[in-house]
Amino acid sequence: MPTEFVSESAAFPLQLLDSKLKPENFADLRVDSEVTGDQQLDDHIQPLSSASGFTARSSINDSADFDDPNLDPSRSTEFDDESPYPEVRSAVANTDDPSIHVTTLRTWVLGLTWAIIMPGVNQFFFFRYPSVPITGIVAQLLSFPIGRFCAAYLPRKKILGISLNPGPFTIKEHVLITIMASVGATSAYATDIIAVQRVFYNQKFSFSYQWFLVMSTQLIGFSTGGITRRFLVSPPSMIWPATLVSCALFNTLHSEQYAGIGRLGGLSRERFFVYVFTGAFLWYFFPGYLFQALSWFSWVTWIRPDDAVISQLFGYVHGMGMSVITFDWAQIAYNGSPLATPWWATANVIVGFVVFYWIVTPILYFKNTWYSLYMPISSRTSYDNTQHTYNVTRILTSESTFNATAYEEYSPIFIPTAFVMSYALSFASITATIVHCFIHFRKQIWYQARRSLREQADIHARLMSRYPQVPEWWYMSLFALMFALGVLSIELWPTEMPVWAFVIALLIAFTYVIPCGMIQAITNQQIGLNVITELIIGYSLPGRPVAMMLFKTFGYISMYQALTFTSDFKLGHYMKIPPRKMFWCQIVASVIAGTTQLGVQSWMFSTIPDMCSSTQKDGFTCPSMEVFGTASIFWGVIGPQRLFSSGQLFLAVMVFFIIGAVSPILGWLAMKRYPNSFIRYMNFPLIFNGTYKIPPASALNYVPWALVGFIFQYVIRRRNFAWWTKYNYVLSAALDAGLAVSVIFIFFVLQYPANGSIGESLQHWWGNTVFNQTADGMGTPVRKLQGSETFGPSMGSW
Repeated sequence: MPTEFVSESAAFPLQLLDSKLKPENFADLRVDSEVTGDQQLDDHIQPLSSASGFTARSSINDSADFDDPNLDPSRSTEFDDESPYPEVRSAVANTDDPSIHVTTLRTWVLGLTWAIIMPGVNQFFFFRYPSVPITGIVAQLLSFPIGRFCAAYLPRKKILGISLNPGPFTIKEHVLITIMASVGATSAYATDIIAVQRVFYNQKFSFSYQWFLVMSTQLIGFSTGGITRRFLVSPPSMIWPATLVSCALFNTLHSEQYAGIGRLGGLSRERFFVYVFTGAFLWYFFPGYLFQALSWFSWVTWIRPDDAVISQLFGYVHGMGMSVITFDWAQIAYNGSPLATPWWATANVIVGFVVFYWIVTPILYFKNTWYSLYMPISSRTSYDNTQHTYNVTRILTSESTFNATAYEEYSPIFIPTAFVMSYALSFASITATIVHCFIHFRKQIWYQARRSLREQADIHARLMSRYPQVPEWWYMSLFALMFALGVLSIELWPTEMPVWAFVIALLIAFTYVIPCGMIQAITNQQIGLNVITELIIGYSLPGRPVAMMLFKTFGYISMYQALTFTSDFKLGHYMKIPPRKMFWCQIVASVIAGTTQLGVQSWMFSTIPDMCSSTQKDGFTCPSMEVFGTASIFWGVIGPQRLFSSGQLFLAVMVFFIIGAVSPILGWLAMKRYPNSFIRYMNFPLIFNGTYKIPPASALNYVPWALVGFIFQYVIRRRNFAWWTKYNYVLSAALDAGLAVSVIFIFFVLQYPANGSIGESLQHWWGNTVFNQTADGMGTPVRKLQGSETFGPSMGSW
């Protein structure tokens, strides 16, 4: 049965694919006439013909030659002008109007303003604990009324041929503004290197070094766009679930109507968004300010607060979180919205969590493996043999290099069981990713490598085919320029990193960008390369912590930025943004954002007293920098040969490389034997890597997340598909937006003014302190040393 769709709005008629056109003319579009009211809008509803030469199923089989768990054959459409994925249909319009404005003066002014404000503010709070990040959804919400205001009140005049007000504020302008705001909003990974060099190693290099380093690490990944667009953007099977939430919010704000949202009556999506947004904003005052125990609801530890064993199992701060309850959306959505992640992917993550953290980790812990009973089961801190935080300064020379004699006289380094498990699973995910992608994606990779970008069967790709693609030489030029900046940054200053190591780091990043990108595009979960890069450089260049940090950043962040760039390009693909305009907006915004972050960081270190000290009075204790610096000591100074080699404490962890390589093969063989069983949904890279945020995350961030995902992505999606289609992604966007605005409001109105003295008595009542006064909150281990006792290997044996 043919489906219907409604044009975009009265003010902006949309184009749709004319299904009567021949395949060679798919790029040809027609424009519906304008409509001015609801009745006229209904009159302009037009059926789409199903008479084209292929169905959605055949188009998907053409472009996604693998067993796609996101594809539901019972829900697939029977014509070629809709996506076969209901998630995409519910969030993305299958229409386009290429005549509306995209890169106007207000696009650039608002976008670049956000590209200064958001990175600057986020960099300021990045060094503070707790941090108050401003996410892209804040810019997405605030840009809408600002854009409408500019369209209504700015004069319609031209200055130097540039229009101050070209007309109504369009959805494409809104998309580009949001992308420019968010592309560099989070703190650049390389700024941690600069901070660690300053605090840990007393190295203060010039601003030129800092700028070269940040630009090269942030932008070199973007140069892979010519490759990733073919494999990760154009294929319809690469759905990128997280982008669908943004699409739903854009379409809701601009009152878009399209076939994918269905015909369910009741509240409009706009009113539904307002109601949920208001509720989320008001509710967060309870777990975020008035009664914070609702967020850290480790109720079992409150019954026996001094019991260390109970705390290891049921605690949220240093335990395994078997209390499982939270009333805080910030905790539930810590790993991303569960409403945007497919249920089968969520199930893989929670299976990995239960097996490795609720079964294997407690067994290892209570068997005192790696002397674990002398530490909490989970912590982001490393320890010495006296149960104190490892004092890295005791094993460094005056040149900040490794002092073997001092190390033997002091202590080996110990890390909690959950921390060791996170390293083990990282090892497994690296090999599992390569094997999994070879088994399941090799045909599609080869197919896409030979297929023209203009031959994609998906409606959105065909609509985008009318816009000129970014030339390959743009990407090559960007790579050459950023490569040169990277070489200059490591050669002109004493980083102890050779150019060959820089090349190897980039090869690692580019090798994994397609496999990791495919997994992220399908599952909404990203595979990290930080641990494997640390391992490689630790063996290759031992005793060079700065080189280790640089290698990790180039090897990991290059891939991360490539996938960020690709995710934004998929958002632009869904929203029909011309690729060349998108490219320049991303590049310019990234340069401005990175420069702003460096300026803010430099100002903070020169102005704020006791910066990065644990006693800093305003909370600027630099927790992320501390973790980054500790990793530089762990992998760069002490080195993996003293931790994972033969005869060393953590040698057994290396077996996870083999486990990761073998598991996908066994799963594939089982799937061949039982093709219609649940085994076809097993994704071992996801099982191993889905819990990569532990520590500091715990079950608090995984079990409620999985429960909410089960309710909305499985139960409601199956039992009330019409409701899910209309509201699911709008609900996700509204919860995220309400939370983000509430966090900012609470901080700037109730916590920051008057040096935090507002509501001081409220901050110390039972409901805001109980979770910190237990053995879990204080990190009490099961076994405590007395006096001058030590634990671990005997002196000098390490």
